[in-house]
Amino acid sequence: MVKETTQDLKKTKKVKKEEEIKETQTESTKEEAEKEVKLEKPTLMGKLLNEATPPPMVGDLIEGKVLRIEKSTVFVDMQPFGTGIIYGREYTVAKDIIKNVSPGDSVSGKIIDIEEKEGYFEISLKEARQAKVWSEAETAIKNKTVFELSPHEANKGGLMLNWQGITGFLPASQLNTEHYPRVADGDKDKILEELRKLLGQKLSVSIIVATPKENKLIFSEKNPELKKKAKIIEKYSVGDKVMGEVTGVVDFGVFVKVEEGLEGLVHISEMDWGLVENPKGMYKVGDKIEVKIIEIKEEKISLSIKALKENPWNNVEKRYKKGDSVKGVVIKFNKHGALVSIEEGIAGLVHVSEFGNEAKLREKLSLGNSYDLKITLFEPKDQKMTLSFIDPNAKKEEAKEETK
Repeated sequence: MVKETTQDLKKTKKVKKEEEIKETQTESTKEEAEKEVKLEKPTLMGKLLNEATPPPMVGDLIEGKVLRIEKSTVFVDMQPFGTGIIYGREYTVAKDIIKNVSPGDSVSGKIIDIEEKEGYFEISLKEARQAKVWSEAETAIKNKTVFELSPHEANKGGLMLNWQGITGFLPASQLNTEHYPRVADGDKDKILEELRKLLGQKLSVSIIVATPKENKLIFSEKNPELKKKAKIIEKYSVGDKVMGEVTGVVDFGVFVKVEEGLEGLVHISEMDWGLVENPKGMYKVGDKIEVKIIEIKEEKISLSIKALKENPWNNVEKRYKKGDSVKGVVIKFNKHGALVSIEEGIAGLVHVSEFGNEAKLREKLSLGNSYDLKITLFEPKDQKMTLSFIDPNAKKEEAKEETK
């Protein structure tokens, strides 16, 4: 019996020991669990803090509701960050905006300072408005938006336009062909006179440059025109012969309207096979002429009048050859010498080196006079010819020598 009792005691102690271990383990597990919970709470809070929107900084654009308007001060609700204030100079420059707002209205502002002592964010409505406008300008460039605007001022370089409160510039070079000032001698005063005729007129323009830092806004009237012109020009090909109307005559050529919305230039070099000194002496505005399309590039067409005429250099080798003596008329002087025409459209150069200098050349040759010459270089394919002056006095001296 005693033996059994001892064994029972041992078993009882063992069971108690196991139970104590279990209780210890349970308490330990509870403590660990509590620690995990305690650790988890600040971790979640930290996550929330990390995800929270940071307070606005100087330069940021914000939107808030007007709380109240006092004398020369406007308070704006910027919850959850605090209150914005518009006062002093910013109130003065934004008067035109402030007079149209009331408590409860939403306004957009730009943070320009943080008043740490008072806890206010100083706001500029004017700067925010300008920032928004410049942003809209960049969007307009991307979308190639067209605006109907009227120039309010002109200078010798172009026109001034007002858009969203910003003054922009429309260079004369960016005007479409209809409005481009065609002044023959390039006189700037005459250009200004032509540009002033556009003041008050509605022009279809698009923004091509927007630089806020430089307050630069550049417009173009060409972009809208190109869209129309691209459709019109599809009907034509290089080589087409078309009738047109002269719309402008300038020193460098003639502008010809092929149809409404499509105009091209006949460069002075394409007006005739012969030398053209003054296009005004050949054509005037309103003349109806036939032209040939010689190039189509980037919605622009180049025209030619001489391409409709027989090239006088064709088969010219049947009439002339190197060494021939010919008669020629001086039609132009340049730094290289005298240009002499031996027939309509066929001209060659008498080089200045033959006379020593330009002064001596002009002593021997006069504009419009005819002289005896000799062909010294003849390349019909390249339409190139040089001539040598035959001095009549030298011929007389030779004749005298022969008679002796």
